[in-house]
Amino acid sequence: MTIKVVRGNPTPEELAAALAVVRARAAAAAALPSDAPTIPDAWSDPSRIAAHRVPRPGPASWSRTYWPGG
Repeated sequence: MTIKVVRGNPTPEELAAALAVVRARAAAAAALPSDAPTIPDAWSDPSRIAAHRVPRPGPASWSRTYWPGG
């Protein structure tokens, strides 16, 4: 694994801390069993976005498009 600093001038302590975090994350990912089910993140769940019913098209649908409540 190669790590390259592209901006700034980190001290040896800062670089060691960043490398420790990267190594810990890699070790944690390697320790997961390969048959473990993956759980999607909540922010990417489509039901969160489409939790409310969208108004159906009709003559007055433009008037309720962006108005809250009602």
